[in-house]
Amino acid sequence: MAKESPTVESACDAYIKSLQEERYYDAHEDLEALWFPRRFESDNEVKLWKGFINAAVCFELIKLGRPKPSETAWNTYIKYVALLETLESEHNALYVTMAQSIQNKRGELCPIS
Repeated sequence: MAKESPTVESACDAYIKSLQEERYYDAHEDLEALWFPRRFESDNEVKLWKGFINAAVCFELIKLGRPKPSETAWNTYIKYVALLETLESEHNALYVTMAQSIQNKRGELCPIS
């Protein structure tokens, strides 16, 4: 039986919860299920999901003691989160909450950056 794709809301809620619980790999997986089937689309919302995934990757790499690769993932997040400024989606408020959660987590993990 094929696994059903999650809704945007359920995937994003799971992502936020995983971040809060410092389960960064799981946060990546929470959004991967949403992003992967649509990864070839040239849609800014899909690209934003990719950015959120990269933020989780960044945090997992920090957790694993790999600061240099984490910077690459963080820069990818920064590139895509900028799309939020012009994105028109019914999920914008949720995405803003996610971006704030990411910034807060980044402050915890990298207080100087």
